[in-house]
Amino acid sequence: MKHLYLLMFLFLLVSGLSSLQKADEWTVLLDKDLSRWENYLSYRHTNNYNGKIPKDSLGTDIKPIGYNNDKYGVFTVLNEPGGPVLKVSGEIYGCLFTRQEYENYHLKLQVKWGKRKYVPRLEKLKDSGILYHSTGEAGAEYFRSWMLSQEFQIMEGHMGDFWCQANSAIDIRAWQSEGIMNCVADARRPFRPFKSQGDYYCMRSADYESPAGEWTTLELICFEGKSLHIVNGHVVMVLQNSRYIQPDGKEVPMTKGKLQLQSEAAEVFYRDIRIKPIDAMPELYEKLFL
Repeated sequence: MKHLYLLMFLFLLVSGLSSLQKADEWTVLLDKDLSRWENYLSYRHTNNYNGKIPKDSLGTDIKPIGYNNDKYGVFTVLNEPGGPVLKVSGEIYGCLFTRQEYENYHLKLQVKWGKRKYVPRLEKLKDSGILYHSTGEAGAEYFRSWMLSQEFQIMEGHMGDFWCQANSAIDIRAWQSEGIMNCVADARRPFRPFKSQGDYYCMRSADYESPAGEWTTLELICFEGKSLHIVNGHVVMVLQNSRYIQPDGKEVPMTKGKLQLQSEAAEVFYRDIRIKPIDAMPELYEKLFL
């Protein structure tokens, strides 16, 4: 009997150690075959786009390119000496999205701009983004290209901004908007609601993007509806109460989902994309939510 108890104890000990190891173990999401990802492409949007389904010269609705039909090479992997690098051409609006859903995690990656831009961003800043807690079908929002989600903006000079995608909502520590001036994140301010039919965009607290041509490290930490946007080690936005709003006005928690990387009319490169599960908001950041 003593031997049985000893074996049970050893089994529980090994299982516990295994769980602890997994909780602190990074999973690499980028490989040469994009084996952990699928893709969706919608349209080559034009300067006069108005949020409606694009039409051809006869006034007939144009169908989106659709799922896993990237015959244009919008999403490709470059085999560089330091490891695989994802190239997003930006030529067509759409996204690369994970096959798996994630909840309570720490995501880390590096991003760098390419040289090319396309209509309708030829005279605008280069743009992309990480969309998290993504759920449902692609094409749910204004550009008919992405899923219902929360956005960690990736844009020149705006690394870490926030956008509501479709009918998502969240609360952010930020200054209020005024007239044409946008809300600006500030970890010292009270939480303010962001949702459609109200403030749906918030600027990051400060610009910590790396100089042109250099890699910028981005981190997204999500735990039980709370999230942090981190740029080169600096927290630029504190968010909580992630949710979406149903047509009847009911607000529903949105705390897990797939990850999307946007293709949005600008060439961008990603590398070292990895994720690990967490069982609590890191102690370093807990005070930001008090």
